[in-house]
Amino acid sequence: MSDVESWQRWRTRRETRLRAPHGTLALVGTHWLDDEPAPIVEGEPVLWSAGPDGKTVVVTAKAEHGLVFDGKPIDGTVILRSDTDEHPDTVTAPDYDFLLVPIEREGSAALRVYDPNAATLLAFDGIETFDYDPSWAVPAKFTPFDGPHVEKVLNADGVVRGLGLDGTVEFELEDGTHSFAAALTAGGGLWIVFADPTTAAAKPFFRFLSAPAPAEDTGSLTLDFNRAYLAPCAFTDHYVCPVPPKGNRLEIPVRAGELAVKTR
Repeated sequence: MSDVESWQRWRTRRETRLRAPHGTLALVGTHWLDDEPAPIVEGEPVLWSAGPDGKTVVVTAKAEHGLVFDGKPIDGTVILRSDTDEHPDTVTAPDYDFLLVPIEREGSAALRVYDPNAATLLAFDGIETFDYDPSWAVPAKFTPFDGPHVEKVLNADGVVRGLGLDGTVEFELEDGTHSFAAALTAGGGLWIVFADPTTAAAKPFFRFLSAPAPAEDTGSLTLDFNRAYLAPCAFTDHYVCPVPPKGNRLEIPVRAGELAVKTR
């Protein structure tokens, strides 16, 4: 398979995931929870609250309210594990086809609601993307930090949170040498958030980039900017994407990868 064919398949898979009934585009709300049980929508009978450690979500409902957990109607109080747990929980509302996902960010718990009839999903008409350009697949080298490193960065919702980073990726572009701070993923690959002039006027002004695992002996890898992709907060305001850490901003326009959301 050629590089262009591989990239085209990546694009197809990417849009398929975005269009999924409970995918990125279907998020209609992120509701931050307090210790005190309360409905996420005023007047609703179901009560939600954050668990004592902020890492779980507590829901209290009756069977008649139509929420289902672990294949059974919720009838009483249930403690749900968040997305940062090794075994996260979800709840469904079959009457509306909603998916309810507990999340946790730095000890604060929230409930995300996914709706297959979300306006953002129904209006989605693809992603404006640059044509594939092999010159934007550049050699790079990953150098790990001596230990864990957390940088405080602003998030899309206006809150400053810690961004875990594991090392730097050095690479060359036509204007010289650059270095991005990167995080290691569970699979051993790299994840980067960066900004450049092509997205300066866009919302958000940054993009994400994933890269394969660096070679164990040399740290070498390829950064393929053709696979730079829009952050979830480009599709709906209910995500809390981190902005680029200090240094992950380029002066040269990266005319590769995804550029903007298209709507009907």
